[in-house]
Amino acid sequence: MCWSATADVIAGTAVSAVGIATLASVRHARDVPLASVPLLLGFHQLVEAVVWRGEEGKATEQAAELAREIWAFIAFPLLPFLVPLGVLAAVWPTADRSRRVALAALSGIGVVVAALLGAALADGPVNAQVNGHTVQYAIGIDHPYPLIGGYLVATLGALLASGDRILVLFGAVGAVGAGVCGWLWTKEFASTWCALAAVASVMLLAWVRSRVSGESAEAVPSDGGARRGSTQAVHARHSGNTGHTSHRPV
Repeated sequence: MCWSATADVIAGTAVSAVGIATLASVRHARDVPLASVPLLLGFHQLVEAVVWRGEEGKATEQAAELAREIWAFIAFPLLPFLVPLGVLAAVWPTADRSRRVALAALSGIGVVVAALLGAALADGPVNAQVNGHTVQYAIGIDHPYPLIGGYLVATLGALLASGDRILVLFGAVGAVGAGVCGWLWTKEFASTWCALAAVASVMLLAWVRSRVSGESAEAVPSDGGARRGSTQAVHARHSGNTGHTSHRPV
């Protein structure tokens, strides 16, 4: 995910720290799947440091092979499974029917993509090769582009469809960042996915803390709700004043 083993260790340690803070800030059990993503991304980068060392001949083949398999499991089947389902679980109590249906459909796409990628991962070895300042992985998929499309639709689509302003912003930033990082990666210039992982982790930490403090979109009432609350308060005060009106004899 980064351009060297050292960069992966530094970034992975920092992102893992953010991940621990994110999970420590969770107050709703339904937020745990999505809130676990930063810690998962930090661990992912630390694992890739071992992949780098293996490609450089500085780690045993057994350790490098295990690291490649763990890295591929997180990147390929786990994330498209976890992210859309995590979004669905987090927003379910406040989402309307149409949003629930959309998120359930995106979660279904994620499950299908994860199953196909998991089958490919189980069917053959994970190959890794250093090209320039990147590590490029292959798991023997004959037609990868439909799966890549489904992967992006499931993960980024779920964030964009969540209705939570921080998650929507996260989805937009993720879409732009994935495009930039993917382009740099294909040019073998440098692997900058670790930078995107760091941004994603900080945004998820902000999301979790906003839900604790009641500042997320989930906790913000609509204008109609605010007006109804104000109207009810006025009626309550009026009723209270009427109920305490006294009459003095003449």
